[in-house]
Amino acid sequence: MKPTLTLLARIAINPRFCLGLVLAATLWIFPPTCQAQNAFELEKDVIYAKRGEQELKLDVYSPKDESEELRPAILVVHGGAWRYGNRKQLASYATALSERGYVCFAINYRLAPKHKFPAQIEDCRDAVKFIREQASKYTVDAKRIGAVGYSAGGHLVSLLATTGEATEEGNTRVQAVVAGGAPTEFRFMPDGGKGLAYWLGESGKDNDNYKLASATAFISKDDCPVFFFNGDSDKVVPLMWTQPLLDGLKKAGVTAEMYKIEGAGHLQAAGDGKALQAAWDFFDKQLQSESEVVGKISSTSAP
Repeated sequence: MKPTLTLLARIAINPRFCLGLVLAATLWIFPPTCQAQNAFELEKDVIYAKRGEQELKLDVYSPKDESEELRPAILVVHGGAWRYGNRKQLASYATALSERGYVCFAINYRLAPKHKFPAQIEDCRDAVKFIREQASKYTVDAKRIGAVGYSAGGHLVSLLATTGEATEEGNTRVQAVVAGGAPTEFRFMPDGGKGLAYWLGESGKDNDNYKLASATAFISKDDCPVFFFNGDSDKVVPLMWTQPLLDGLKKAGVTAEMYKIEGAGHLQAAGDGKALQAAWDFFDKQLQSESEVVGKISSTSAP
């Protein structure tokens, strides 16, 4: 699906793009609240894959109760222009979701420019495989796995939504995605991709990375439901950079929703309470059983 020329003209990469995402990487660290700390158990530094000598690690946030019922899982993917950030960045997402009954896996992944694409999405896929392989250990239902990310992380989970598959090497499909401030199309960059060469390499006929990184290039009717949220004043990843995937999924008959945050920029949107509430409700609808949702509502409303 090719974006319109008008759309492309407005998505121009400028020198402030990477700076904006670098700032985002340092500022989006939402520490867990005291209430959340009492509601989950945290297992740190779990190795989920190895790439050469590098150990890739994640933190597991598990609801703190005695239930042995299988729970849905959420993969949490940080942002930071694919070159900064770590698994602690979206701690508030993981703690909020663990309070709602999800087992969350917040990951580190290999970073550019040392590791160019597709290293980042390969690591996300390895993490999905790990969750399924270790499902019984963490009381996870391997058939109910979601993924959430913001900015670069939003891009990566969007790409998971359209490229996940089940193969002999493992199942990388997810069942629901929440993507905030997510760029989704890189094939038609007005500057020829110069602003992203540190991650995707120099653009040209011999470099397929600009296509392979574009979630829109792989849309199909079998893709999982996706919830997007964006600030309508975002200058780093404007709404029209997410719009092609939203429109393409809808055209293919896939459930796709957009929550627009009025007046919010890139950093503001990352922590917007109403947007996140709508996002977590979306996960509930897609991944939780009716009885789980009813029970959650009852416990929340209790005096």
